[in-house]
Amino acid sequence: MTNDATDKDRPLVEDIRLLGRILGEVLRAQEGKEVYDLVEGVRQLSVAYRLKRDEGAGKGLDQLLKSLSNEQMLSVIRAFSYFSHLANIAEDQHHVRRRDVHERRGDLQTGSLALSFKRLAQADLRAADIASMLNRAYISPVLTAHPSEVQRKSILDAERAIADLVRERDQLHIEAQRDDNEERLRARVTQLWQTRMLRYTKLTVADEIENALGYYRSTFLLQIPRLYRSIEKALPGQDIATFFRMGNWIGGDRDGNPFVNAETLRYALSRQSETALRHYLTEVHLLGAELSMSDMLVAVTDEMAALAQRSGDQNPHRNDEPYRRALAGMYSRLAATLRERTGTEALRHALPPQNPYAGAEDFLADLRIIESSLRDHRGEALIAARLAPLMRAVKVFGFHLATVDLRQSSEQHEAVLAELLKVAQVESDYLALDETSRRILLLRLLKEARPLRVLGAQYSDLVRSELAVFEAAGEILARYGRPAIRHYIISHTRDVSDLLEVLLLQKEAGLMRGGLDSPTATCDLIVTPLFETIADLRNAASIMRAFYALPGVTDLVKRSGAEQDIMLGYSDSNKDGGFFTSNWELYTAELALVEHFDALKAMHGITLRLFHGRGGTVGRGGGPQYQAILAQPPGTVGGQIRLTEQGEVIASKYTNPEIGIRNLETLVAATMEATLLPTSKGPPTIFLQAAAAISEASMMAYRKLVYETPGFSDYFFTATPIREISDLNIGSRPASRKASWTIEDLRAIPWGFSWGQCRVAIPGWYGFGSGIDRYLGDLGSNGYADRLSLLRRMEAEWPFFRTMLSNLDMVLAKTDLGIASRYAELVEDQHLGQTIFGLIQDEYARTGQALYQITGEERRLSDNPTLARSIEHRFPYLDPLNHLQVELMRRYRNSVDGDPANERVQRGIHLSINGVAAGLRNTG
Repeated sequence: MTNDATDKDRPLVEDIRLLGRILGEVLRAQEGKEVYDLVEGVRQLSVAYRLKRDEGAGKGLDQLLKSLSNEQMLSVIRAFSYFSHLANIAEDQHHVRRRDVHERRGDLQTGSLALSFKRLAQADLRAADIASMLNRAYISPVLTAHPSEVQRKSILDAERAIADLVRERDQLHIEAQRDDNEERLRARVTQLWQTRMLRYTKLTVADEIENALGYYRSTFLLQIPRLYRSIEKALPGQDIATFFRMGNWIGGDRDGNPFVNAETLRYALSRQSETALRHYLTEVHLLGAELSMSDMLVAVTDEMAALAQRSGDQNPHRNDEPYRRALAGMYSRLAATLRERTGTEALRHALPPQNPYAGAEDFLADLRIIESSLRDHRGEALIAARLAPLMRAVKVFGFHLATVDLRQSSEQHEAVLAELLKVAQVESDYLALDETSRRILLLRLLKEARPLRVLGAQYSDLVRSELAVFEAAGEILARYGRPAIRHYIISHTRDVSDLLEVLLLQKEAGLMRGGLDSPTATCDLIVTPLFETIADLRNAASIMRAFYALPGVTDLVKRSGAEQDIMLGYSDSNKDGGFFTSNWELYTAELALVEHFDALKAMHGITLRLFHGRGGTVGRGGGPQYQAILAQPPGTVGGQIRLTEQGEVIASKYTNPEIGIRNLETLVAATMEATLLPTSKGPPTIFLQAAAAISEASMMAYRKLVYETPGFSDYFFTATPIREISDLNIGSRPASRKASWTIEDLRAIPWGFSWGQCRVAIPGWYGFGSGIDRYLGDLGSNGYADRLSLLRRMEAEWPFFRTMLSNLDMVLAKTDLGIASRYAELVEDQHLGQTIFGLIQDEYARTGQALYQITGEERRLSDNPTLARSIEHRFPYLDPLNHLQVELMRRYRNSVDGDPANERVQRGIHLSINGVAAGLRNTG
């Protein structure tokens, strides 16, 4: 590390040392010197083994860990897990610190709005051009709940407090103040140590909803208005539309989760509404304290005077304070709105709750009256601090906070319609019909006015539950407006009938009005297909072409808002075809879809919006967001993008408000650049041909290992902690879609999570080396040099290929086959374990060599020093958790049922899962 880099990172090192020392002191005080010395001994051996490659230290570490009692292991695991959490806090603060340094110097960082606006200006784009694009844009990160989120809210709250204290330290220069700060840090670390890290009961959907709302209170409600303000400053004189909104799956995503239903949907919207309204109540209260102006000193507009008069505030102390009187009345109306919509009460009342607002627009209209009066009477300086952010928050969040998506599997829709049709004596065996017959029947029913349900008939729990969700959606739309629920996502979309089924179910619940052939027919929810597997992605464009070719569909979509969302599944396509093929098939599917919808937009004004189902790991579409968006095929962004935020990536991105706004900025910056900056027509055909050939060979190698190698399933379920993960109370959704334990039925999320835990992460790289080997070797020695030269051109000139290689580099850097080999030893059939692990080792070597041949870089992460630094600091403290996890898994699996020690062993495994996830950060 250079001296400059050492100086730059010194504050980070100091923070890590401080937090590590405090953790050690807390450990000694809470557990005693013997445990402290044990943890310190493990730490020293691990650092020596990782950083100095001391084989003696490695053997000593192995022997020490194996000798520990179950109780000692729990203490060691907790210590190293919490160190990972504290190191994350230090790193986040260092990111904020470095950003501040760059901004003071005038350096513009990649992904920042400032640099994006500079690039747009250099491309001769005027402020009006950019504002016009934003006025047509729709950008939305969507929070989801999945079985990889391992953080408890109590832990997150304590860590937020620690992060605040670490940030505060940078501003303290008096010794006594820093001592006081350290004492408060010690108190919070003690709180962490004495707080249960794991849940003893399964997380409920309501718990997941509450956890997500914490990010709104800490980050989104405050930082998104700040994001808009940055844009307004960069584009002076332009009216910036509300293009950036939040989305949410929690409470509405039923796919594979039997605990999500109409009640969880109502609960989600009620709690979301309460969160938004309580934020507005707080801001109105604080605004009342600030706008203390007397009408004896400054005039107000007639509208402002009328608003104050209507408030009903008769307090003589506020007789000459029209703004305060008006805000007291607005507070009482908000309190009444809160009571009406959520059944809860405001915390304070200057006036009794009265006259609730009919909607957020009415509240916003009152705020505009205040804004106009201030602007007209020398009070403009008072707008920016609180009133303007509040007004922007109301525009973004309304009274609903976030758009809740509905999602269900196409198989469930089929089952519901089959029963409805059978009871109505329309079709006795819908499931037996072929695709053509299904389309004919569904189109006929979509044109008819009558419902399918038979009055008084007894329907199954599935039918009642599913229809109740559609009906609840209608209630919510009536109460909160269309922004509350916009999309209905169909998992496992296989054909056109899957889309027609959801239209028919909407019609059954009154969400579609008029027959499909009616000139006035409209539909409330955007029918959003989710294409997940490799085959689904290949068929996506043809399915959408066939759907829009049906009579009445195009006109229905036009009348219903002229928007078509299509979701692309990164996780399942990866699990199906491997890392390279998943990325390639997503790329080609996007191109084919955009080609079709460009024509639809030109003829009918229908806008395509791609929804990227990305996860945290590279194998699930993860990686740096800015590069990922710019690597999208040309013409596929167009100012329209939705993407999922999942698992502990949500905590990593949005727990710290300053890190949060940086990530929000990056999303907007990348979308603007991908939409507005001039691009070529796309990569040359020779690039596409090369990628297709590599993909074919890569998929063959991946599927040969995962789906064709005898015993691979046994290896996976033994050499990874998948079974232990399924027992961990980390999500309301089961790890597998079905009761069976097969790789085919396993959800892609725990599939990737398990490989990440054992530090091999094959979803993020396996098959690439074989793909490159096959591509380079196809023509023999004569064509080798030419093809290698082409691959190097692709890396230099094609953002898609370059970004994919960068992500591959990151995964390989986080992969540790030495640790992974310890997990392979858990396989009882040693020959099987050695054989399959040997295949993994060979492909890892091929992949590393392939990456070197293309990039010329021998060292991992040579172009990402920030991540390289992170790995250098944290992995010596992460390694012991993996070693301990393996030892505990061995003890647990070899134990006798009913052994009282099993509970503590299992708890230790679960603690280690938490610690490894925290250390790797993007495992979900």
